[in-house]
Amino acid sequence: MKPRYRNLAAAAAALCMTATLTGCGSLTGSNEVTLRLVAADYGDNPSNSSKKYWEELAAAFTAANPGIKVEVSVYSWEEVDAKVAEMDKAGKAPDIAQIGAYADYAAADKLYSTDQLLSVTTEADFLEPLAEAGKIRRIQYGMPFVSSTRLLFYNKQLFDKAGVTAAPTTWAELEAAAKKLKGTAKTPFALPLGREEAQAETMMWLLSGGGGYVDSDETYSIDSAENTKTLTWVKEHLVDAGLTGATAPWTLNRQDAFDAFARGEVGMLNGHPTLMKQAAAKGVKFGMVPMPTQDGREQPTMGVADWVMAFKSGGHPEASGKFLDFMYEAKNVTAFTSTYDLLPVTTSGYRAMQSAKGGGSDLRTFLNALPGSRLYPVGKKSWAQVSEDIKQNIGKAVQPTGNPDTTLDSIAQTARRNDTR
Repeated sequence: MKPRYRNLAAAAAALCMTATLTGCGSLTGSNEVTLRLVAADYGDNPSNSSKKYWEELAAAFTAANPGIKVEVSVYSWEEVDAKVAEMDKAGKAPDIAQIGAYADYAAADKLYSTDQLLSVTTEADFLEPLAEAGKIRRIQYGMPFVSSTRLLFYNKQLFDKAGVTAAPTTWAELEAAAKKLKGTAKTPFALPLGREEAQAETMMWLLSGGGGYVDSDETYSIDSAENTKTLTWVKEHLVDAGLTGATAPWTLNRQDAFDAFARGEVGMLNGHPTLMKQAAAKGVKFGMVPMPTQDGREQPTMGVADWVMAFKSGGHPEASGKFLDFMYEAKNVTAFTSTYDLLPVTTSGYRAMQSAKGGGSDLRTFLNALPGSRLYPVGKKSWAQVSEDIKQNIGKAVQPTGNPDTTLDSIAQTARRNDTR
C-alpha cells in the first residue's frame, strides 16, 4: 500500500484541517510550528505599549529556536479577556494567553498543567504564594505573569504639619494619626469602597485583622468572626468618626482616591506601585509601610497577579513549554517588570530585581512583601461573581445604618451557593 501521507508535515496539516477550525496552529515546514500568543497591554499610550516587549521576546526566542515562530496579538485590558473568550468559543483559542484569570478554562479541562509544559527548574522557580494561587485541586494550571503588593502610603508633609512622628503599625496608631490629620488634610484616611476596586480595599483590611476571604482549606470564610470584627472597627473608628473625608467611602473609587493623594489632600491610603509615579510627579513627599494590623503583629499583605495559560487546543505543549521557559528567564522577567513598575513572580526574577534596584529602590518595600503575600482566591470558578458581589455591596457595611455582620453574612451565603470548587 502507498503511504497515506508523503511526510509528517502533510499529515499534521491534514489533521489540523479536520480539527475544530484552526485550533492546532500553523505548520510552515516539516518541523516548524507557529505559536499564537495573546497578551494584555500594560502601557497607557502607543509609545509604551507592551506589544514591543512581546515582539522583541518572540524574535529573540525564534532566533534561539529556529523551528518555532511566535505570532503576537496584544489587546487592551478592557478587551483582552473577552477576545480570548471569543477565540475559545470559536474553537480558535490561542496557544498561550496572558490575561486576568484562568480558573474557568482550567475547570473546563482546556488548559495544559504546568508539569506538561515547563522544565522542572522553571516550575520550581515560581514564588510559593503565586504558584499556590495558580492551582486547582493541587494541580497548577495558571502561571503567574507579573504581580504587585499593597502598602500603606502616607503624606510626609501632612504628617509633619499634624505632628505625627511615625507611620502607624497598629489600628490604634492609625486612628490616632487620622485624628491628628483631621485638621490638616481634607481626607485623613481615604477608604475607597466604591465599585472600582472595593474587593481589594476590603481584602487588605480583612487580612490585617487576621481574616480573609477563604480559610486554610480554601473554603469561603467571608462572614468569619475576625472579618466581622475588622469591618466593625473600620465603621466605628474611621467612618463614623469622620476620618474618611467628605466623599462617602461607599462611593469613593480607587483612582479618585489616588488622584486626591497626588494632589496632597489625603493623609493615608492603601496603594500599589502605580501610585508612586503619580504622587512623585506631583511633588508629593510620601512614605510606604506595611498595612497596620490589629495588634501590630505581622499579617500577610495582599498580593495581586496576572496569569499566563496554555490551551490544549493548540496541540503544541512542547513548543509552548519551550517558549514559556524562555519567557520566565530572569532577564526577560525583569525586562518587563522594570518597564511597568511591577514585581517579578519567580525567585530568580525576585533576586535579580533586588540586586539591580539596590536597597534604596522605591519598589523594594513592595518586593519584600511579595513572598508572604495572600492573593485573591482566583482558583475558584465562583470568584469573579463573588468579587462583583463584594464590589456592589461591601460599602453597605460602613454606611450610617449599615451592619457589617449582616452585610458579610449576605455576601458569604451567595458565595457558598455559587462555589463549585
